[in-house]
Amino acid sequence: MKIPSSIWTLLIGILLTLISLWYGQNHGLLPTAASEEATLVDGLFNTMMTISTGIFLIVEGVLIYCAWKYRQRAGDNTDGPPIEGNVPLEILWTAIPAIIVLGISVYSFDVYTSLSGVDIHSAHQAPITQEAQSMPGSAMAATLSDSSPGDIAQADMLMPEQERPPADVVINVMGLQYAWIFTYPESGITTGEMHLPIGKKVEIKMTATDVIHAFWVPEFRLKQDAIPGRESVFRFTPKTEGDYALICAELCGPYHGAMRTQVVVETPEAFAKWQQEQLVASQDELNQAVAMNPGDISPDEFLTPYTQQMGVNPEVLHQIHK
Repeated sequence: MKIPSSIWTLLIGILLTLISLWYGQNHGLLPTAASEEATLVDGLFNTMMTISTGIFLIVEGVLIYCAWKYRQRAGDNTDGPPIEGNVPLEILWTAIPAIIVLGISVYSFDVYTSLSGVDIHSAHQAPITQEAQSMPGSAMAATLSDSSPGDIAQADMLMPEQERPPADVVINVMGLQYAWIFTYPESGITTGEMHLPIGKKVEIKMTATDVIHAFWVPEFRLKQDAIPGRESVFRFTPKTEGDYALICAELCGPYHGAMRTQVVVETPEAFAKWQQEQLVASQDELNQAVAMNPGDISPDEFLTPYTQQMGVNPEVLHQIHK
């Protein structure tokens, strides 16, 4: 019994759909999801992979089928029938991609607003500080907006602070060539390595001092630009204990590849212990600085430990002071 072509088309469509759905959820291309917000990005990525897999299989399947069915046979040197076009087919293959692109655009915008806290209805402008306008790289940042130099682009406007629930941990992040500096304003700790407690809402307030950098932790599914003179605010909640690489994802100079550090996600108890250790270490450094008051010793004696670290000959330093 000959099976109608419509039945074959239906069976092939079901098979391709099942394969696409399975691969879209089991591709294994993403790293560990270490934040609660990572599921939003993973859902969007899996949806795009499902659609892309289906389109790939359909296109490649049609190409292979046509190459085999309409291949040149031995002894047949004639041309095939002329085909001028097919309006319904052209409408179909234009409408379907348009619907897919529109759907993904709406979905991705929803994920973006959920991650960044952007509220399109209550957007407001934040001024660039006067000091920031004189920073190196501020002209580059200003080109990102069509507004006046004292305003930022509306695309990254944040929800009013009074409408956001308070975060458990607030960290001020400064990007500069070629390092990340983290300040915990509640405790006054400043460090080059970020520590976070598991399950606590973290708010990052980030800017840069020189050129544009990018805060990227793949396991958190976070990538946000650090722009001179403009404060970027975003939130996330780490959920998996471990050490994760924080990478600058924006070309920022010749040593861009070395601009990376660690993000340590630990239990609240370990986080509290780390904070206490940092406070004790800061106090020890302050006591050491007071003990080495340069007013009580000569410049040569004060600078000797530093010249040894830098490989500077003490005799050269003595001649400079003369």
